[in-house]
Amino acid sequence: MAILEIKNLNAAYGKVQVLWDINLKIEEGKIVALLGANGAGKTTLLNTITGMLKPMSGEVWFRGERIDCLPAGKIISRGIAYLFEGGRLFPDMTIKENLEMGAYHQLYWSRRRRNMERMYKLFPILGERKNQLAKTMSGGERQMLAMGRALMSNPKLCLFDELSYGLSPKMAKAVFKVVKDLHSEGITIFLVEQNVHQTLEIADYAYVIENGRIIRGGEGPTLLEDDYVKRAYLGM
Repeated sequence: MAILEIKNLNAAYGKVQVLWDINLKIEEGKIVALLGANGAGKTTLLNTITGMLKPMSGEVWFRGERIDCLPAGKIISRGIAYLFEGGRLFPDMTIKENLEMGAYHQLYWSRRRRNMERMYKLFPILGERKNQLAKTMSGGERQMLAMGRALMSNPKLCLFDELSYGLSPKMAKAVFKVVKDLHSEGITIFLVEQNVHQTLEIADYAYVIENGRIIRGGEGPTLLEDDYVKRAYLGM
């Protein structure tokens, strides 16, 4: 069953069209990836899904409900968490306070303590340093905090934008392991990435976007063997 379905979506910033006729499905409980270079339209698609950008035309459906006509706040309250590129933490707030911001909506506030304990188990370093300011953390630690904050709302679907951006290979590997752990808990994940090899190793299905158009789609291991993907993204 598709938890998210995008039909013939077109989107623009002002008069500049960025997305053309996007058709995409995310099956419940799966890791689905969107791969592409900078400027390909990846973040624009996430912004359109979450209502931050209204489409020119087309439809976005989430759990059987059309959501492209809803304001962003109502879309997020349906059970979608969006982790922006770079995390966008509150640098002068503590780890604990940043996590609480993920449950700030009245729907989630009453469950914040229980969810915070869950985050401390998932990311032990956050519990150990809960009173530390976010700005004093390393890049990988900040990314884990951003993931924890996104998960504080018990989302049905997580949208992760460039999780591995700016991370060392070792820390990127650790972050992708967390994604696999979340997947094993039944959380559906839409992973938008430039780290093609590691992404395709864990993705159930993946799409490739170029110049605002989907040009490839297939199971992760299959795309790893695709000649075009090898040439364009893996340097082979």
